[in-house]
Amino acid sequence: MSDKEHQPVSCKAVPGEDVIGHLDAGVAASRVAQQLARRRFLGQGAVVAGLASWPGLSAWASATEASSAGASVSGLSGPLVAKPIPSSGELLPVIGIGTARRFDVASTEEELAPLRTVLRELPILGGRVVDTAPSYGNAETVIGELMQALGNRDQLFLATKVGAGRSGVEAGIAEMQGSLKRLRTDHVDLMMVHNLAGIREMLPVLRQWKAEGRTRYIGMSTSFERQYDDFVTVMESEVLDFIQVDYAIDNRSAEKRILPLAQDRGMAVLTNLPFGRGRVFKQFQGQPVAPWAQELGIQTWAQLALKYVVSNPAVTVAIPGTARPQYLVDNLGAGHPPMPDERTRARMAALFE
Repeated sequence: MSDKEHQPVSCKAVPGEDVIGHLDAGVAASRVAQQLARRRFLGQGAVVAGLASWPGLSAWASATEASSAGASVSGLSGPLVAKPIPSSGELLPVIGIGTARRFDVASTEEELAPLRTVLRELPILGGRVVDTAPSYGNAETVIGELMQALGNRDQLFLATKVGAGRSGVEAGIAEMQGSLKRLRTDHVDLMMVHNLAGIREMLPVLRQWKAEGRTRYIGMSTSFERQYDDFVTVMESEVLDFIQVDYAIDNRSAEKRILPLAQDRGMAVLTNLPFGRGRVFKQFQGQPVAPWAQELGIQTWAQLALKYVVSNPAVTVAIPGTARPQYLVDNLGAGHPPMPDERTRARMAALFE
C-alpha cells in the first residue's frame, strides 16, 4: 500500500531539531542521503556512524551492512525478526514494502531517485519483501527498471498479483505474463489473485505457474472487509502458501477469523494498510510515544503500529507503503526485537479504542 499513509507526526523530539518518523520529509531526506552516501563511500560491510544524530531516531546509534539474511542495528537487539513461510520453512523479515500509488511515477530522475534508494537499501538493511500489482499503475515497470539497474533481483522477495482473471483465464494469463515483462524477471516469488478476482478460474493457472517455476508461491489478497466471508470460504477449501489482508492496530477485524484460520491452514500472511489509511498518525499527531512503548525500542507511532501488527503470531510480513528512505529506516526499526507480548499488545490496542 502507499506511503501516502505516512504523514509528519511529532514523536520523541530532539531539542532544536525537527522530528522524524514519519516526519519532516525535506530535512529527513537530506540526512538520509548523507548517511547512505557515507556508507557507500566506506564500502560494503562498513559501519555507518551518525544515525544517532537523526531527529527522533536516537535508538539507531549505528547500522551495519549485511546480506539479505538480515542486518543488525546497534541499540536494537540484533537482526530483523524473521518468520517462516509455513509451506516451506523459508524465513522472511517481518517488515517489507508496499508500492501502490507512490511507485506509480512517470520515471523522471527526480521521482526515481528516492525509490532507487529504497530498493537498494531494503536488502542491505535486512528487508526482502516488495509487494506490487499491475493495477498499481506504473509501479511494476518502475520496480523492474530499478531492480535491473541495481542488479539486486536475487536479494528481493517479489510479490505481485493478477486481477484480470475477472475477465477470464486468457486475460489473467496475459496480465501475469505482462507482470514478468514489466518486472524484467523470469519469475516472481509470490503470485496472488487480487481481491478474489476470478479466484476459482485463476488458482489452477497459478498452480501450473508454480510447477513451471514462474512463481515460487501462490496465494490471494483482499483489502475489503466486505469480501471476508468469501475469503474465508476459499481459505477453507483451497491449499495456499499465502494470503494478504488489511490489518492495522485500529482495524483488527482480521483477528476474528482470518488470522486464526491462516494459522490453522498453514498459510503465511502479508498485511496491507498497516497504518489504517493514515488514521494512526491523525489520531496521535503532536503526541509523544509513551515511555512504556519506548522501552520496546519504539520511537515513533509508525513503529508502534507496525510492531503491533507483526507481533501477531499469524502475521508473517507487514508491507507498509514506502517510497522515501527515511520511511524505510523508520519502518524497519519496528522489525527489531523485543516484540510485545499479549499483555503489551492489549495495552497498545487500547490506545486506539
